[in-house]
Amino acid sequence: MTHPRKALPKIVSQAEWLAAHDSLLKKEKAATRARDTLAAERRLLPMVKIGADYVFEGQDGHARLPDLFDGRSQLVMIHFMFGPDDDEGCRGCSMTVDNTGHLAHLHDRDTSLVLVSRAPLSKLLPFKTRMGWSVPWYSSHASRFNQDFGMTVDGEEKSGVSIFLRDGDDVYRTHFTSGRGDEQLGSVWSFLDLTPYGRQETWEASPAGWPQTPAYDWWRHHDRYEQPQSAKTCCCH
Repeated sequence: MTHPRKALPKIVSQAEWLAAHDSLLKKEKAATRARDTLAAERRLLPMVKIGADYVFEGQDGHARLPDLFDGRSQLVMIHFMFGPDDDEGCRGCSMTVDNTGHLAHLHDRDTSLVLVSRAPLSKLLPFKTRMGWSVPWYSSHASRFNQDFGMTVDGEEKSGVSIFLRDGDDVYRTHFTSGRGDEQLGSVWSFLDLTPYGRQETWEASPAGWPQTPAYDWWRHHDRYEQPQSAKTCCCH
């Protein structure tokens, strides 16, 4: 099978390439710092208390919104497009879940991640098994949660990500993103950057008293968070 010749980028010398690369690197670093500033502003967003007592259905039975935190303070909720009449989940939402990584890293930062869809659990669980996912998945089929949060409008499912903070049994919504805002998701860092406490590392601009530890020190292999960190420094230093 033959292929037409592809148009290639300009071919230059090593010196010319290095000059172009260094010029772009400055812009990339500026964009990184701009994202850090934006994340710091996001952490200071006001929040709204959730007054309704929503009930969800999960693998372990019925659960209220505070239960979805699984004892942690922060919750990343992916509003997964899977309606009662659908036979399988949204392809775009599925790509997001495929790239979430191991949840142990989020859990160590006091953050849980769950999926919520309006389809009944009897449809969600077989699809979850088919996809090989371990992310907790809850059905909001028996409540008005999706409608109240704008995730089901005139019977049509919407996608997005909500961030919640829990204080005892009180739950607050702190942030929401959708559309191309979902594109940043898929790593521990991008999920944590959406939460009020952020990455919880000392380099971040956060209010006094918020949880923070030195950068790198908390990182573990996902099966070793219950063990003390070894004396060996992180390879990313």
